[in-house]
Amino acid sequence: MGPIEVALILLTSFFVLVLLRVPVSFALGLATVPIFMLHERLSITLLFTEMFKAYNSFLLLAVPFFLLAANLMNAAGITDRLIRFARALVGHLPGGIGHVNITVSMLFAGISGSSTADSAGIGAIMIPAMKKEGYDTSVSVAITACSSVMGVIIPPSVLMIIWGGVMSVSIGGLFLAGVLPGLAIGLSMMVAVYIYAKRRGYPKYPLATVREFMGTLKDAFLALMTPVIIVGGISSGFFTPTEASLVAVLYSLILGALFYKRLDRRGIVKVFYESARFSAIALFAVGTASAFAFLLAFFKVPEILVSQLGGLSLGFIGTGLIVALCFLLIGMFIDAIPAIIILGTVLWPVAEAAAYHPIHFAIIGVVSLAFGLVTPPYGLCLLITCALGEIKVVDALRDVFMILIPMLIVLLLIILLPDVVLWLPRALMDSIK
Repeated sequence: MGPIEVALILLTSFFVLVLLRVPVSFALGLATVPIFMLHERLSITLLFTEMFKAYNSFLLLAVPFFLLAANLMNAAGITDRLIRFARALVGHLPGGIGHVNITVSMLFAGISGSSTADSAGIGAIMIPAMKKEGYDTSVSVAITACSSVMGVIIPPSVLMIIWGGVMSVSIGGLFLAGVLPGLAIGLSMMVAVYIYAKRRGYPKYPLATVREFMGTLKDAFLALMTPVIIVGGISSGFFTPTEASLVAVLYSLILGALFYKRLDRRGIVKVFYESARFSAIALFAVGTASAFAFLLAFFKVPEILVSQLGGLSLGFIGTGLIVALCFLLIGMFIDAIPAIIILGTVLWPVAEAAAYHPIHFAIIGVVSLAFGLVTPPYGLCLLITCALGEIKVVDALRDVFMILIPMLIVLLLIILLPDVVLWLPRALMDSIK
């Protein structure tokens, strides 16, 4: 079997299994079985060997601990404090509560590292509140879903941890590189909300006094210190990403149990259980996707792709657009974690041949995959927010795509302006050139 035949067997088997409603993590593993069984130099035991090699990673321990920290923060009532602070900060703008929703997502992203935690935790509060203030349900759902994608772009980010581990890229550098694109995406959504507010007459809050603003800042200050501790500690070399995840858990426990007094023994046990369950689902996909990626590498599929695309002479910008398009398309069908392991390893040689910096390439990939969280048929964050808003996905699509337009413009700027993306990592980390 040659590279083309192997790629066709793997991809066809995978998509058939997905269409048959087999979970993506299982579909990835089952799609590799024919190749392992048919090829004379491979055996089915290699499937389990590759999966074990993927799990046997100290860095991957950071994933369940960051998810645990996010759930602890949510259970501790952090979201309520962030909402009050965001209202004092931007509530006076036209379409006030829409801007509050986006700002809260930006702040919560710096704590959780997870878009699903963002959409579920914030959506449960903000969607009913927006509907009560006159927002159309579809607009409320669209704003909440689209703003939640910043959970995996603004550091700390679970996707960046996976990317750094799989692709051997500095996680501190990835975290710092995600700051400006995350802020730009948030601001682009605020522009969209401003236009909606002007056209539909959505209300705004009175301008907060200095005393009110300082009071909300004081309430939210300890929570807002979380990303400073995590990102600052990693980028300065004070602790590793895995150690940072443990620090985040301990900090969340102390805030929730001792300072805010919102976490009791029963609540902590429930949070631990839910975090372990979700982590198991995410990490199982890491193993099966690694076996899938191993076969692609073993049969030299990336080399074939590089040679084919190299002959097209796409150049720097053309390669970036192709990379973003590939990630956008794959993100519509499967979860971002297996997409990183499979597509990231395949496309990196293509990007490297076009002189892309590994951090710049990673940010293009992460941002593109993040948009897949709100685009059907996968669109996990969109599914969550539609369930919370009690509407069908199809009814929210028009407003989702309207808000995605300025976000896609930001993605284009990320491709065109690598020096802007890399400015912060280069300024704060001597190891980033």
